[in-house]
Amino acid sequence: MSTIANLRVHIAPVGFEIDRVVIPAREMRADKVWLLAHDVPSEDKGRPYLEKIQAQLKRQGIKVEIAKVNRLDLFKIIKAVITIVESEARNDVYVNVASGSKIHSIACMMACMILAKEKSVKPFYAEAERYAAFEGMQQSTGVKKMMPLPTYEIQTPKPELVTALRLVRDKGGKLTKKEMAELADDARIITVGARDENYEQARFASLDKNIIQPLADQWKFVEVKKVGRNRWIEITETGRQAAEFLI
Repeated sequence: MSTIANLRVHIAPVGFEIDRVVIPAREMRADKVWLLAHDVPSEDKGRPYLEKIQAQLKRQGIKVEIAKVNRLDLFKIIKAVITIVESEARNDVYVNVASGSKIHSIACMMACMILAKEKSVKPFYAEAERYAAFEGMQQSTGVKKMMPLPTYEIQTPKPELVTALRLVRDKGGKLTKKEMAELADDARIITVGARDENYEQARFASLDKNIIQPLADQWKFVEVKKVGRNRWIEITETGRQAAEFLI
């Protein structure tokens, strides 16, 4: 039986660089390059570079895909990279951390660390040969060498905790413990082994132990507040930020 080789896919943020995207793609024999472009073209000063990169890659016979994401939003960039990697699950993915802004670089590296268990995801840094001395040119020219970068895994919550975080977020970031118990039960992210007469009490116990405590104590994604006779589960700022790329 014949097998189809994995494609070599690059992910490269677009800033004010051309060579640091095009040369690695050419020399590493990329089959496809995903370019991360700013999502508001009218505000994108890097658009001329995007167009030149596209033209040069196409001349090399390299397929180009564009993902639009706010260049100033760290968490949205992380999410964009993760989404692309997931869509290229059967291929070998190389993430260029040198071609965009510092925010791009940090986000790309964080995404690779979150995906560290995926052996097909490899971040690299393209070192420039020369740097421009005046405005109006790409920031650097040529590529001296490409350096693979080590990745260290960033732990992420278990799937049931991510589902629970989504349930809280989708309720506007705040809901009662009773509402949460019902939603968690419906979503089957808690297990209740009790008879009808003890069901509600057992459901609360399972929710506390398996969902609320880890979300609040370990991850700091939610807080539990008592208001009157009710206990409310409220998403934290950390939880909102995590939801940007986890959900």
